[in-house]
Amino acid sequence: MLYSGQTFLVAGLSRSGIAASEYLLSRGARVYCFDDVEDGSVAKTAQELGAKGCVVLHKEDLERRAAECDILVLSPGIPVDHPLPVSFKRAGKRVIGEMELGALNLHCDAVAVTGTNGKTTTVTMLDGIFKAAGKKSVACGNIGKPLCSCVKELGEDGLAVIEVSSFQLETLYSLRPHVAVILNVTEDHLNRHYNMENYIYLKSRLLKNCAESEFSVLNHDDPIVRGFAEKTKAKPVWFSLREPVEGGYLNEGSFCYMGEKLFPVSDLPLDGEHNAANALAAICAAKLFGIPNETIAAALKTFRGVAHRLQRVGELDGVNFIDDSKATNVDSAIKAVKSVRGESVLLVGGKDKGYSYEPLFDAVKNSGVVHTVIYGENAFRILGAALKKGYTAVTLCRPFDVAVRVAYLTAKKGQNVLLSPASASFDAFRNYEERGERFREMLEVLTAEKRSGGVVPPAEDDVAEE
Repeated sequence: MLYSGQTFLVAGLSRSGIAASEYLLSRGARVYCFDDVEDGSVAKTAQELGAKGCVVLHKEDLERRAAECDILVLSPGIPVDHPLPVSFKRAGKRVIGEMELGALNLHCDAVAVTGTNGKTTTVTMLDGIFKAAGKKSVACGNIGKPLCSCVKELGEDGLAVIEVSSFQLETLYSLRPHVAVILNVTEDHLNRHYNMENYIYLKSRLLKNCAESEFSVLNHDDPIVRGFAEKTKAKPVWFSLREPVEGGYLNEGSFCYMGEKLFPVSDLPLDGEHNAANALAAICAAKLFGIPNETIAAALKTFRGVAHRLQRVGELDGVNFIDDSKATNVDSAIKAVKSVRGESVLLVGGKDKGYSYEPLFDAVKNSGVVHTVIYGENAFRILGAALKKGYTAVTLCRPFDVAVRVAYLTAKKGQNVLLSPASASFDAFRNYEERGERFREMLEVLTAEKRSGGVVPPAEDDVAEE
């Protein structure tokens, strides 16, 4: 791609937009940048990019100045049917994402991981395995470090371990990983992708460029993912919790790969079948890169999980606080309630994503959840699903802080307060990380109140019980 002779418009000034802008400037491109959010952090980012050489556009300038641009670099947060990318496509201009920009300039081996759930955990597992093996591995992509910002660091001898979301797959065309991993496909982001058919298609696109010399690591237990083997030239390598397969599987309580026993499942520090499946996927990918069994085993035995994914953040009066803010869909929350030990008061709610919450309450009724505190923009949709399933042990709250307070006051000594929202965070927070941090802060607030004389109960008009 020619940079010095073209003008790029970077839309969206989150981490990916900043990385794309800085990379393009480093290549001598003329860069315009724009974000229709006008809060303090965006304004500060725009000012900093302007000082580096970007032309910062405002709403009143956008239509006129966008016509001067050759290529649109779209933030993952902006859908491809937004008027801005639609106008570029109608004008016959190119629309790409930050990850596509990085992929076009990537000169090292890569393993790419997608799926509805487990991406960050699997990428972090793999990065740890590769680092333990002495490789120059960099975990990047949707995990929080944009690919563009890693291209120079990776060089030709690095190993990119890339987490890829369905949002990024909308504008990703050139990535060709040596190993492509697809973990699972369940309902998510239907408010963005409209239906499951579109969502499934986007997930399968990770395999689009793979040739016969590459590998696809696929979940044999997921019928949708199993069908992806027919849509790629890459050689399939399977992983399964249920049966021996050509790849990774469980046998007599141990992780195995192609007939070789690696280590007991009980030695994995994380609970839950979903984490065993993530570990199997990581084992398969690592073995395809030639990593020895003992190195894989040592790395996974010391793996402690990722932030905001079933993370114990503290305790107050014998009540454990567990942050699973990363559970932004129903399937992920179901896995949480099934795997958390002991009884829990569940916190659920946030920004609706267009799917049914009824399966969550099927799982809740057969789990250790003793009460559910519902909050957020989608609270009444979730409440309706609970009542439809005959589940009435619920409290309906207004703000997030009140919901955490109510959950703590409801929980008894020895129980958990489990934040596993089954929803996006954008009704009240910038991302799931901020939501998880606020959960931790509320534990600190409650602890301080307890020390000074007792936790203050919420106002009556903020709470409604069934």
